[in-house]
Amino acid sequence: MPTPVAAIDIRRDLVGLLPKLRRFALTLAGDSTDADELVQSVCQRGIAKFHLWNNDGRLESWLYTMARHHWVDEARRHRLRPAAKGSALEQGELTTPGMRGNPVEASEAHQMVTSLPEGLASVFLLVDVEGHSYKQTADILGISLATVASRLSGARLRLATQGHNRSPRRF
Repeated sequence: MPTPVAAIDIRRDLVGLLPKLRRFALTLAGDSTDADELVQSVCQRGIAKFHLWNNDGRLESWLYTMARHHWVDEARRHRLRPAAKGSALEQGELTTPGMRGNPVEASEAHQMVTSLPEGLASVFLLVDVEGHSYKQTADILGISLATVASRLSGARLRLATQGHNRSPRRF
């Protein structure tokens, strides 16, 4: 029996979105094992529920929203304790494609992002790393535009403070 065209398209598109989806899952879970399980679950759900996607927005936004809902539901269901912050980033797992330079500095940057309080890391990733608009980020995370702006400002301020306190600039 042939596979429907829509199913083939979603699978192809999911492969291209896996690095972004995993980075987002790491900001939610804070742990690479939990993030990988979340990504797998979201991919399975995305394929199974692709017919519900209305093609109005970006597929990745729909998947990010699905990931956030699934993570919150699982946390409620299992009453998970907060994940160990920084573990995935300490291993350098949130590397962005354009990020180059000293691996120690990259690891420090990753650790700084995951050390942000809950909610700040996801907003920072979606806006400043992935390039989503404030509106898209608000829709994905289910928060208001004002909350996005506030959290992003807080994340940037904390990162700037951490970077300033870390070491003097080297020119």
